[in-house]
Amino acid sequence: MKKSIVFTCLVFAMLSCSKNSTTTTPPTPSDTLVIVHPPLVDTVAQYGTPFTNVPDKQDAIIYQVNIRAFSSQGFAGVTARLDSIKALGINVVYLMPIYPVGTLKAVNSPYCIKDYKAVNTEFGTLADLRALIDGAHARNMSVILDWVANHTSWDNAWVAAHKDWYLQDGAGNILSPPNTGYTDVAQLNFTNAAMRLEMIKDMKYWVYSANIDGFRCDYADGPPANFWGQAIDTLRNISSHKLLMLAESDASSLFSAGFDFTFGFNFYGQMKSVFSSNSLVQNIDNLNTSEYANASNGQQIVRYLTNHDVNGSDGTPLDLFGGKTGSIAAFVVVAYMKSVPMMYNGQEVGFPTKIIFPFTGTKITWNINPDITAEYKKILAFRNSSKAIRQGTLVSYSSADVCAFTKSITGEKVFVLSNLRNNTLTYTLPSALVSTSWTNVFTGVSVSLGTQVSLQPYSYLVLKQ
Repeated sequence: MKKSIVFTCLVFAMLSCSKNSTTTTPPTPSDTLVIVHPPLVDTVAQYGTPFTNVPDKQDAIIYQVNIRAFSSQGFAGVTARLDSIKALGINVVYLMPIYPVGTLKAVNSPYCIKDYKAVNTEFGTLADLRALIDGAHARNMSVILDWVANHTSWDNAWVAAHKDWYLQDGAGNILSPPNTGYTDVAQLNFTNAAMRLEMIKDMKYWVYSANIDGFRCDYADGPPANFWGQAIDTLRNISSHKLLMLAESDASSLFSAGFDFTFGFNFYGQMKSVFSSNSLVQNIDNLNTSEYANASNGQQIVRYLTNHDVNGSDGTPLDLFGGKTGSIAAFVVVAYMKSVPMMYNGQEVGFPTKIIFPFTGTKITWNINPDITAEYKKILAFRNSSKAIRQGTLVSYSSADVCAFTKSITGEKVFVLSNLRNNTLTYTLPSALVSTSWTNVFTGVSVSLGTQVSLQPYSYLVLKQ
């Protein structure tokens, strides 16, 4: 993931999934290169019945599972909490890498993949993974897997069998990803057509063998866009499956490659700045334009207050966004303004401890802060019930301190105000909303607006017509 901070520990600098914004992409073929898409023969039988209730891209709510931190029972521990995940309002479960981790030159990163077609025994078996996915499907939730296409571990079988599949220097030595410092992994060579086809074949393997519903693609800026176009085109031709494709990138060009979602790195950074430096809340409006450049047909930005990268490096939402009340006020913006929201495991209980790479030293405590859990459930329940919030037209009325906006679609209009400051504020209504009548979505109480609204510190108000 892109970062704006410098890690204070070398092990963080070696984390394969984290990418600095100044990283130089390894040499790759031009994105205008014509790629021939020969058919890939499917030799894996379909396990189970393809899930038919994958949400439309605008309607997704994603929950990230860091299996190491989630529980000490691996896949089974996640399966045991599927009811709790569902109760939050989640409809997409995203599993961090489930593959065996390399040991040669390694730092125990889940993003150092030794075998693309195997399950890490640390978490269980293929049968255990299938049980997790079956359980999610039975609860009307999709499951997507993390996919690490840019590089492999040094002890991946490809290194010995297909050296030409890797980027090499003039002396024929395989290279780590250039200019990254990630010496635990070997850089793949995307000018090699055979490697690309095998990578895509391995992605298809999981669609068939585990009945998954898509991929979150790690460091999607690494491989060239034409590789992703080739991969996504092939995956979309699996007519029995509706697949969701998420790029860990803020490059709007990847929408053209076929991704449903890109990452809101800049939104996260802007929200941190709002809380830490009192930057203008209206700056979010600029991101609502720039992050959606080239998006069409419902393509979305995934926004978040935390994930596996920034939780360990920057702090928890409680640390960064004003404790319990402030982090909830910030999440209202994530969930309602203009994005698909993503939650990271433990966020829903206000887990106060940073989960630090390689994620083996901390296990989440699930029975704390039921008040925070209740707030998240309430917020996401309304999102799921409101087509205007999920798919409506946004009009922003934000001030320097209050995120305020309407979302409208035929037959429904919602007005949201979230005070992102730790003090009482008086918000002056725009003329379009003066003397209008609404209903509070959480209390059912009728509300008649005048010219101003008083907002308590870190409070939010959601109204509908």
